[in-house]
Amino acid sequence: MILKNTFKPKILAIVPAAGIGKRMLLDIPKQYIKIKNRTILEYTLTTLLSHPSISHIIVSLNKKDNYFHELSIASNIRVTSVIGGNKRINSVLSGLIVPTNAHWVIVHDAVRPCLSHKDLEKLISIIKKNKIGGILARPVFDSIKYVHERKKISHTIARKKLWHALTPQLFPVDLLRFCLKKSIRDNIDITDESSALEYCGYHPSIVLGSYKNIKITFPEDLVFAEIYLKKLFNI
Repeated sequence: MILKNTFKPKILAIVPAAGIGKRMLLDIPKQYIKIKNRTILEYTLTTLLSHPSISHIIVSLNKKDNYFHELSIASNIRVTSVIGGNKRINSVLSGLIVPTNAHWVIVHDAVRPCLSHKDLEKLISIIKKNKIGGILARPVFDSIKYVHERKKISHTIARKKLWHALTPQLFPVDLLRFCLKKSIRDNIDITDESSALEYCGYHPSIVLGSYKNIKITFPEDLVFAEIYLKKLFNI
């Protein structure tokens, strides 16, 4: 499916895929688990490739990855692989080092295969009114507990202004590169790209995303992913 879109900024996509997925308790990285004869990573890349504004995708791989180049999508002329780092921040920066003429960059988790075309378009459309960029996110509905090391509850955190950060996350290329480098230089531990911008004093926007845009972390997540993918890809 190719999206129709009259507004076409040139966007680079980076997919950090250097993780090994220990919590899945499998012999292969979780991005290479197959659902209906296609790997999780292939679903992820296919959705990104479907958007006309995404000119190129860079996949950051583990240096010991022996799986990616066996996939047919690896030979797509719009897909390039690089060696990532020990942390997410290093893997994303590895992709940003590659020369590009794109002004914007989308970073998306390799193991979020259920991204909808609607959410992707909603995020990209903020370029028209926001120079800093933004992220897909969901408001927190559950009660959030602060827990001591011994797994005893300390207190409940007010959830009114809390959101679950999702991906993709969209920022100007030069700005994200600067903020990631500064975070590394200052030895700041960040868990997503928005964290780097926040550390540098910027305030990305929140774009409401679908609850179906799950990150596959545990074995039970595969059940939900298959249900959502059936509708997205008609499998």
